[in-house]
Amino acid sequence: MNLFIRNSTVNSKGASFRGILKLGKNTFDKLFLEAVDDALSSLGDSARQSIYFHLESRFKIPRNEIPYRFQDFAAGLEKIFGVGARFLEILIMKKLYEKTGKPIEWNDSKEFVFTEYLAMAKQSFSQNSGKT
Repeated sequence: MNLFIRNSTVNSKGASFRGILKLGKNTFDKLFLEAVDDALSSLGDSARQSIYFHLESRFKIPRNEIPYRFQDFAAGLEKIFGVGARFLEILIMKKLYEKTGKPIEWNDSKEFVFTEYLAMAKQSFSQNSGKT
């Protein structure tokens, strides 16, 4: 089963365009989006839908673009939840780990940064499975 999602990018002149990316069964991006869904669902279905609505309406981040715009996604969560976004970020990472089964080496003396963790997780997933 393949999943088709839309991806927005901006060209050198600042004009945005949309393309369609085809994701295989267990790509990192698909697993990450599932982890986000699972984490937000822990707040309840209405809360999950409300968060997606606000991400799209206030921050122009549709649900299907979250894996490609995870920095924007993280910034949106922080603007919506303030310091409470950290709880969701940790929950997303736990769900992602459950889905990938791949531990991430993290320097405990370094401050935790969600977007850096995601970049490292994606790199680790790509190296270990040959998928992106």
